[in-house]
Amino acid sequence: MIAPVNAAAPATGALALETYHLTKRFGAFTAMDHVSMRVDAGSVHALLGENGAGKSTLVKCVAGFQQAEEGAILIDGRERDIANPIVARALGIGMVYQHFTLAPGMTVAENLLLAGGDTPAVIDWTAKRAELEAFLATTPFRLDLDARPAELAAGEKQKLELLKQLYLKPRLLILDEPTSVLTPQEADEVLGHVRAFAQSGQCTVLIITHKFREVMAYTDAVTVLRRGKAVHHCRVADTDPTRLAAAMMGEAATPAEVLHAEGGTAAARSAVPAGARVALQLQGLSAMGDRGTLAVHGVDLAVRSGEILGVAGVSGNGQRELVEALVGQRPRHAGSVTVMGEPYAARRSENTRLKLRSLPEEPLRNACVGDLSVAENMALRDYDAPPLSARGWLRFGQWRSRARAWIQEYGVKTQGEGAPIKSLSGGNVQRAVLARELAGDINVLIAANPVFGLDFAAVREIHGRIVQVAGKGGAVLLVSEDLDELLELSDRIVVMSEGRIVYETSAAGAERQMLGAHMGGGH
Repeated sequence: MIAPVNAAAPATGALALETYHLTKRFGAFTAMDHVSMRVDAGSVHALLGENGAGKSTLVKCVAGFQQAEEGAILIDGRERDIANPIVARALGIGMVYQHFTLAPGMTVAENLLLAGGDTPAVIDWTAKRAELEAFLATTPFRLDLDARPAELAAGEKQKLELLKQLYLKPRLLILDEPTSVLTPQEADEVLGHVRAFAQSGQCTVLIITHKFREVMAYTDAVTVLRRGKAVHHCRVADTDPTRLAAAMMGEAATPAEVLHAEGGTAAARSAVPAGARVALQLQGLSAMGDRGTLAVHGVDLAVRSGEILGVAGVSGNGQRELVEALVGQRPRHAGSVTVMGEPYAARRSENTRLKLRSLPEEPLRNACVGDLSVAENMALRDYDAPPLSARGWLRFGQWRSRARAWIQEYGVKTQGEGAPIKSLSGGNVQRAVLARELAGDINVLIAANPVFGLDFAAVREIHGRIVQVAGKGGAVLLVSEDLDELLELSDRIVVMSEGRIVYETSAAGAERQMLGAHMGGGH
């Protein structure tokens, strides 16, 4: 018999979680296939796997957002029917999502109270503020109770999301990619506190992450999912990144693939020649933000042929506006851009003549027309040039045949070249855009968070193709919020903070903590 939730006398302290043959289907697709897993009370347990492996489905079932068709969830050894998030909350289960769920118009104090879901009609703010101040004193995070999310940096928003859950004293805390927008120092601070919280016996932690460094440093045990199945369980003390990567990608993974997943460089590159010409140059580039104030302040950058220049920074420090100003999606306020020594205004004709390509963030929104087919999206760059057109006539047969070839070459999973591109998964949209943007010779490639949210297989492939562009003499400007990605791929790294370039170093001589300090505005 499934035990009911006793709301009158809720249990406290870290709980033990167990799933038994948990299965979830979406139509004919089995997202989670008889997954059994045990998470010990008071432990930090990592959940690893490529995108689509079933990680999110598993934690959503535990948190009550989805219902499994088969199997059981056991809390402290007793089977529970977690029908919805309210039941999960009553059991002491809380979840911090990868994307922010804050009420933007409310203060930090109001967001914390709102998370409780039991707010009185009339609030005694004197008493509540004292209670919240006392709560914050038990955490390493200091946030202004009167600040609103719009005024907070990305790292502070992530801390507020975590504080919302800690305020409710969860017995099981589920974290979905909790450090994706944090500096290295902030990530260590957050994970260190979470680990101490678990070790004190107050809470059990289940964390979804793609970062082996975090797994090895902060977790006790690991479960690896692959294609909806739990394929590997181990204690962290008994494993290493190589074995974890092999479990994630299957026995067919090559040594180079495993090395890449660990954060090593899968493809060796030659040093950039000292005399290589400057292919992309920015001088005094400024751009306005969405609120009418300057978001990019007089940026000077130069990228040479064959070089990958990485731009590091916490989300919201002008990187998005910089890329949009470069590729023509945002007006430039001041400054100049040259490509191969010629003025560049981001016109389509200049892109073609100067051989500049871009891999934007969120490609479905920024580089595609969702309702058009895969073949039509692949033709957006050169639909009016031979062989895709002749004497003013569009040759749709050529569009389709080329698309079929690219789909095969880039491994795009689609129902066919005629399928709407919005029907593809994120990784496959990015592969389709890659096929279009990387065709032919390239002088300059601008890539913005090109693998954000993608699985290891897609990351490996896209990184390899970016390295190939540089290997053939193209200049690459790589803007990323993932410091591991930049350290792996770049020749040089600059840090962008509050719309300005504040630090520069060679990648070989880069120190993670120094980069993090500049990313956080500490220098």
